[in-house]
Amino acid sequence: MIPRALTPAAFAARRPEASVRRFSGRTMGTSWSLQAVDAPASAGEGVRRALDRVVRQMSQWEAESDLSRLNRAPAGEWHAIPPEFARVMAAATTISEASDGAFNPALGLLTERWGFGAAGPVAAVPDIAPPDAPPDIAFDAATARVRRGTGAALDLSGIAKGFGVDLAAEQLLASGVRHFLIEVGGELRGEGVQPDGQPWWVDVEPPPGLSLAPWRLALHDLSVATSGNYRRGFTDGDRHYSHSFDPRSGRPIVNGVASVTVVHRSCMIADGWATALTIVGPERGIALADAQGLAASMIADGREHASREWCAMLD
Repeated sequence: MIPRALTPAAFAARRPEASVRRFSGRTMGTSWSLQAVDAPASAGEGVRRALDRVVRQMSQWEAESDLSRLNRAPAGEWHAIPPEFARVMAAATTISEASDGAFNPALGLLTERWGFGAAGPVAAVPDIAPPDAPPDIAFDAATARVRRGTGAALDLSGIAKGFGVDLAAEQLLASGVRHFLIEVGGELRGEGVQPDGQPWWVDVEPPPGLSLAPWRLALHDLSVATSGNYRRGFTDGDRHYSHSFDPRSGRPIVNGVASVTVVHRSCMIADGWATALTIVGPERGIALADAQGLAASMIADGREHASREWCAMLD
């Protein structure tokens, strides 16, 4: 898959003689890696600081993060949040509205009860009645404040990792590093080109057990994020329960979706929409991707479904 627009300036500024430096580390319960052309030794430290900032603000696993403290505060009160947190809440709110609530950042209590939060895994399916209405968290963009509704708790795991990729990329660009590929837990963003003029090629593997060929993407000023229901979950008896929840039923989805991959300029937007389309399902999901102009591929019931923008990148 090739981007529909290649930036001439990126090729004009490339340095064929330059070397690619590699950095790596741990964050958000997973790994991160960076390949950067002609990068200073401090580039890795800049990435680590950016990712640490996301953890301090938005991790539900860190007891003293801004998100965790907000979730412990009484419901119904407004709380100011830092600028990066506000950027993620603004994107989460936009995706929630555009997906008719399929993406819902207020499901933190549910994810905890089902064993996908800071408390750790559960041994059996919890006995939880369907909610009368989906949990709700209000966001005031003008004042960068959040108000938690009764029965709601913030869980930004469906979008914060993508934002971490973007924040680290912004740090690199601001420091003068123009050509790089950064990855956090399988979410990637590529900027510029490699020294030989090639884009940053990455493979998106299909879910295990399927005979589908992987997609090879050229990440030239683009990001890619994948939501895979096979990655996290637990089995009780003979049934596997996904970590993706339908906000209407309060239970893991049962729509045949194994994975959704979205390509976008912003890794945060790709991450959030991959989560939302997973909840919506194949038919409505691809129609929604087309309506939003998203390059998206969905694997459901062993078949691949692709949006118009995804197909256009194959031309």
